[in-house]
Amino acid sequence: MTVRHLLAVTSSAELAEWRAYEQLSGPLGGARGDVNAAMISAAIVAVNRDKGKRAPTLADFMPRWDRTRVRKTPEELFKAALAANTALNGQVMTNN
Repeated sequence: MTVRHLLAVTSSAELAEWRAYEQLSGPLGGARGDVNAAMISAAIVAVNRDKGKRAPTLADFMPRWDRTRVRKTPEELFKAALAANTALNGQVMTNN
């Protein structure tokens, strides 16, 4: 799918929701690749470390996508989604 086609068939509200989701969970579809890369990195560092130094863990090489120190409330997440929707020139649809 091209970007032009994606924008033609996807609303700005949906794009804003996906953007907010990705900010919390990291890039879409990449969890297995992150784990594989972390395993390889940990193995390379483990075999090349100085004697007496601790072996690295898998967690040492796993990217942290949610870099916020404090978890956001649902209201704060909603405001972030609205801001993303506004940035994409979206409209807020109400059920009135």
